[in-house]
Amino acid sequence: MSKDIILKAENISKQYRLGQVGTGTLSHDLNRWWHQVRGKEDPYLKIGDTNDRSTKGTSDYVWALQDINFEVERGEVLGIIGKNGAGKSTLLKILSKVTAPTTGSIKSRGRIASLLEVGTGFNGEMTGRENIFLNGAILGMTKKEIASKLDEIIEFSGCERYIDTPVKRYSSGMTVRLAFAVAAFLEPEILVVDEVLAVGDAEFQKKAIGKMQDISRGEGRTVLFVSHNMAAIQKLCTKCILLKNGKFITGGKTEDVIQYYLEQSQENKCEYILDTQKSKNKRVFATSLKVGDLDGNLMSEIPVGKPWKIKVNFTVNENINNLIIAIGIADVHETPISTSWSLPQELEAGNYSATFIEETIKFNSGQYKLMIGISRGSESIEYIDNEMFVVFSDVINEKEESVINNKSGLISNQMKSYVGKD
Repeated sequence: MSKDIILKAENISKQYRLGQVGTGTLSHDLNRWWHQVRGKEDPYLKIGDTNDRSTKGTSDYVWALQDINFEVERGEVLGIIGKNGAGKSTLLKILSKVTAPTTGSIKSRGRIASLLEVGTGFNGEMTGRENIFLNGAILGMTKKEIASKLDEIIEFSGCERYIDTPVKRYSSGMTVRLAFAVAAFLEPEILVVDEVLAVGDAEFQKKAIGKMQDISRGEGRTVLFVSHNMAAIQKLCTKCILLKNGKFITGGKTEDVIQYYLEQSQENKCEYILDTQKSKNKRVFATSLKVGDLDGNLMSEIPVGKPWKIKVNFTVNENINNLIIAIGIADVHETPISTSWSLPQELEAGNYSATFIEETIKFNSGQYKLMIGISRGSESIEYIDNEMFVVFSDVINEKEESVINNKSGLISNQMKSYVGKD
């Protein structure tokens, strides 16, 4: 049985020049032109650094994407994952024909609707209703076709009261709601959605993911979805590709790609050795943090719903009383989820550890940030807000969804804790 390929990317690369616009580019353009008239390759395609945002490069050119190849069948939902700066949004802009690739080509069959940034394709001076017709016209639909979908679009967006108000007066969430409704209901063959859905509230995100499932499974249309929410990716996507520093790393079954991504992530560790250079002269300072199961095994991924523990090693330089060690947990948007603390301690100088055991709060799958606080009563001694994370790797099924859920707001003193000699 032959594949029904609706979208194919062949050797896609995108090169950008760093620095300020309009400084020294004329000489580069002339050099390119001179090579072109002589029938030679663009000289700047031979240079350029890998797209690693965290390091200082040696070239004025950087490859945002380099030699990306993949294909998507009709009706598939393709997830695109990777760290910030991996090239995901650049790839979607190329697929949506917002920008052109430096090398390679995109072959697609059918109309492409994109939701890349808040307000993309909307005219702020026009009303919501007028923008629906404008976007439909851009997609090649007639006024009659758009009008037949108008009531569904307005109802889904939840913006009926403001539909005849200029879009510039909409909140970012309202704009995303209307933009997604337009993109989904005007029946493009390919729907491209970036992380922009994160701007919407929880109710809208659930509606949007449900709609994307409907249009792929029920209507046979294709969806390309970028998100840092691994639970949403695994629930929605039939296939997945992983990008890193602008390069294609792996692709295939969604579960396998997500597992590989979590295993390879430098931020996803089970032990964090802390930099004590600035704090070693304090009365008390933390030296390391470890995450594991209740049997003492270190784990970089905690199965959803399973008990787990955090162990904080710390040093006491001089005898101290009323010492409290605290652990904070926040989501990827740094919204506080939980905070726990030890009972006040009276300790002599030496090395100690504080262990926090979590058995009651059940987290959704995904990545959560860890923070350490050390205080003497109400006096703060040290607060560590570095890149320390715990990852929950199993995906919640629909039956569990109502049970396993992050609590909204801050939960206090939920984890069992004890302090002892290290």
